Amino acid sequence: MSTLTLASDPKDAAAVEAVEAHHTQLAGELAGRVAMLIAAADRGPAEADEVRTGLVAFCDRDLIPHAVAEESTLYAAARDLPEARLLVDGMLAEHRRLTALVDALRETGSAVRAAADGRALQVLFEEHLDKENNLILPLLAGAPDISLADLLGGMHELLGGVEESEGEATGGGCGGTCGCGGSDDVDVPELDVREVPHALRHATVFGALGAVPAGRAMVLVAPHDPLPLLRQIEDRHPGVFAVEYQQRGPEAWRLLLTHG
Repeated sequence: MSTLTLASDPKDAAAVEAVEAHHTQLAGELAGRVAMLIAAADRGPAEADEVRTGLVAFCDRDLIPHAVAEESTLYAAARDLPEARLLVDGMLAEHRRLTALVDALRETGSAVRAAADGRALQVLFEEHLDKENNLILPLLAGAPDISLADLLGGMHELLGGVEESEGEATGGGCGGTCGCGGSDDVDVPELDVREVPHALRHATVFGALGAVPAGRAMVLVAPHDPLPLLRQIEDRHPGVFAVEYQQRGPEAWRLLLTHG
């Protein structure tokens, strides 16, 4: 049964939906940055270090504050439910492991070790969010004495801005038709999102682009012409990324995105 069905109040249902959407955004951005870190590790320590620094900054800015906010709101309320106490203890232990992995990323001088730590962080975080979405939130949403809407009111770290879904984006930009930009570097990292879950796809691309330094490029492989995504990229980063189509279907669209 879905958390929306379990929610005892429409406002609580909306709060659950907002938390889950923010979880999707965080997981996607983390996945994109880790993908770029793994690709950079294959090319050399200098580039990997730059991507690693950006990944740590993302964790310090978004991922860790989100975890801290959960502890003082969702977890504090869930611990009052007898059936959730052991679960919350386990989730708190996972927060400590997540923080330890971020610290390991912060301190390592090895590109290979950074890639391994980044991948471990991604796997643990995705598993952690799955427990929150399917265990913690349903318990809280179904508790008659707990108002999730009141509990999460004003909590930006838990209900942060969520990107528009595919097909709903609006705005300007080149729409991927200008053919501008390019890169002479033959060793350009590739992000293939065809197997990425639809809900994570845009956030994964945004996270990957956040790891592409100025003067470098990334190849995006998509299952369709990603015009809504390109408009979102232009809205977020006006004039920053040049777009060049390398392949236009039928099974894949390949685009070179160059950070000017």
